[in-house]
Amino acid sequence: MKSYQENILLRTCDCDVSGQWRPSAVLTAMQELSGTHCALLGCGRDDLLKRGIVWILARSEVQMDRYPNIGETITVQTFHKPVRLRFFPRYYIFKDSAGDVIGKAGTLWLLMDIHTRQTIPAGDIAALLPDNSELAAPMALPATVGQLQGEETVTRYDPVYTDLDVNGHVNNTRYADWLCNALGIDTMAHYIPESLILNYNAEVRPGQHVELHLTRQGLQYRLAGYHGEKLAFEIGGRLKER
Repeated sequence: MKSYQENILLRTCDCDVSGQWRPSAVLTAMQELSGTHCALLGCGRDDLLKRGIVWILARSEVQMDRYPNIGETITVQTFHKPVRLRFFPRYYIFKDSAGDVIGKAGTLWLLMDIHTRQTIPAGDIAALLPDNSELAAPMALPATVGQLQGEETVTRYDPVYTDLDVNGHVNNTRYADWLCNALGIDTMAHYIPESLILNYNAEVRPGQHVELHLTRQGLQYRLAGYHGEKLAFEIGGRLKER
């Protein structure tokens, strides 16, 4: 169980108005495969809840050469790399039905105490993961979101029921939807993120108002979310024509 993969048939609910795999659905597939692989290794959600801990994401980075369309079957493979301090690196490779690589992604996961809401050391959870040091990572560790110079638009957003997940905070996949909504229908009709870097700095929980700051510089974008003066998350990357 050094790695795990699934074949996924893209349905209409996985795709956007242009019929291509929606960025948030890419993140959903990554999340679900991670959960299944961890469960098989004995460190899935049910196993961790017995200890009062859960997995949370610190960073994600997705690079897509091509977004597949409705009706395509793609293969997603995932595997972890050795723990770095408190961080659990995990990678993903996306292939089409011909076996060609169409995208890749990397993530950094943490363990969180569900009572204190604080991250905790890797501890003996790291020992449950097989030694994957010989597997080649398809990309570098997820990057940080850089600053952009350009006109900034600010909107207020109140998280709603469908933004939340079983950990009681806004799910990581929803931030990609917030980005696409902030970019707007006209932009998303012609462009799609070629790269997507997400830095999760703090939880966004029910009742917390968020200010969304969107900056565009050519095809580059940055969306930052603040709760009060606290930076909760950042999303950055580059758009490409569909």
